[in-house]
Amino acid sequence: MVFISCNNKKSQFYVIQGEAQGSTYSIKYISDKELVSKTQVDSLLLVFDLSLSTYRKDSKISKVNNGDSTLLVDDFFIETFKTSHQIYKETNGLFDPTIGVLVNAYGFGPSHQRKNLNQNQLDSLLNYVGFDKVKLNANKTVSKLHKETYFDFNSIAQGYSVDVVADFLKSKGIENGIVEIGGEILGFGKNKLDNKSWVIGIDDPLQNASERTLIAKIKLENAGMATSGNYRKVVVDSLTGEKFVHTINPKTGKPQKGKILSATVVAPTCILADGYATAFMVMDIKESIEFANKNNQLGVFFIYTDEKGKVQQYKNENFKRVLQ
Repeated sequence: MVFISCNNKKSQFYVIQGEAQGSTYSIKYISDKELVSKTQVDSLLLVFDLSLSTYRKDSKISKVNNGDSTLLVDDFFIETFKTSHQIYKETNGLFDPTIGVLVNAYGFGPSHQRKNLNQNQLDSLLNYVGFDKVKLNANKTVSKLHKETYFDFNSIAQGYSVDVVADFLKSKGIENGIVEIGGEILGFGKNKLDNKSWVIGIDDPLQNASERTLIAKIKLENAGMATSGNYRKVVVDSLTGEKFVHTINPKTGKPQKGKILSATVVAPTCILADGYATAFMVMDIKESIEFANKNNQLGVFFIYTDEKGKVQQYKNENFKRVLQ
C-alpha cells in the first residue's frame, strides 16, 4: 500500500503595490498560491504607457500626435479610441479626447506651460478639436484632418488600464480580486475570505488634503468605479491669480465652471466609468442626471452646488443599490 499525502493549501490574500502613470497602484487577489508577480504587472503597465502615454515621446500616441500617419496602433489604442468615440457620440461631443491642444495650452499637458489665450487664439485651437476630424483606419493607422490635432486619452486611459490589469489577473486563473490605479477601481468576484462583496470607500471631495473622511461605501462586484472632480486639479495664473480647472469644455475651449464638484460613476467596466465621469463634469447637473438615468448600466453619485450655493448630493437608484 502506498500512502499519498495531500497538501491542502488555504486561500489567502496576495497584495501587489507599485507606481504607475504618475500615481500608484494596488492589487489584491485571493488564491492558494502566488499567481502574478509585481514584475509582470509593471511590465504590462509599461507596455500600456508605450501605447497611450502623452508623457512619453516614444509612445504610439505621441508619434500619432507628431504626425506619423503610417504607424500601426495597437489593441490598447484601438479599444480606447473606439470607446471614446462611443461616449463622444452619446454625449454630443461633450466628451472629446482630441482636446489635447487645449489641455497643453492651459498647462495640464506634459510641458505644464500655460499660455495666455485671447479669443482669436482659442478659436484657432478649436479648429483642431473634434473626434469627427479623426479616423481609425482598417489597417490600424490613424488619419487626422488637421496635423495639429492632438489626442489626449488621459480622461479615460487610466480607467482602461485598470480593466487591462484585471483581465490579466483573470487570464492567470484568478477569480476574485480588486485593482486600483490612481483612484480608479474594478472589483471582480467577491471577497470570499470574508464572505462578502468588495467594499470601497469614497473620499469626501471637500475635505482637506490631510484628512481622510469617507462620504460613502459601496459594494463593488464585477464592476468598475471612477471619480472625476474639479476640487483639486487647478492651475493658478501667477500674474492674475485666476484658477483654471482641469476639465475643459471641448465646445467652448474653456475650462468648465459648472456646479458639479465631483462625479462618481459605477459601470460594467472601468473604462466606461472613467469616460462617463469626465463627461458629467462638462454637463450641467440636470443634464447629467437625465443622461445617467437613461443609461441603465450606470450608477452615479454627484456632489454639486445648488442655486443658493449650498452643497447637495444626488444618487440614482443604480448607485443606491450598491451602497454598503
